[in-house]
Amino acid sequence: QVQLVESGGGLVQAGGSLRLSCAASGGTFSSYAMGWFRQAPGKEREFVAAISWNGGMTYDADSVKGRFTISRDNAKNMVYLQMNSLKPEDTAVYYCAADITFRTLPARRGYNYDYWGRGTQVTVSS
Repeated sequence: QVQLVESGGGLVQAGGSLRLSCAASGGTFSSYAMGWFRQAPGKEREFVAAISWNGGMTYDADSVKGRFTISRDNAKNMVYLQMNSLKPEDTAVYYCAADITFRTLPARRGYNYDYWGRGTQVTVSS
């Protein structure tokens, strides 16, 4: 069983930055691809970014490309999402997720992920 706990959310002005963290326990973190997703009120959950088990491959959604960066530290069982140049439309609950199935490329579909955290709220004011 893998447990994921997100932190680092908060209220920030447009143009500001936040760094989200996700602490993993249980399982073999260093063998899992990890992803970040978000869900805004009244909207479906959407993919934000994913990273392969060794950090060698990353994917970003077009909406965050060039502004958000996903990274991981396998020695600390942590995955991060650095968010810069935040916009009001980035407001959402952000979730980290673990994909325990080995894949050639990190998955971008939520249904490919097996474990989810409870989320952390990010609010960007205009």
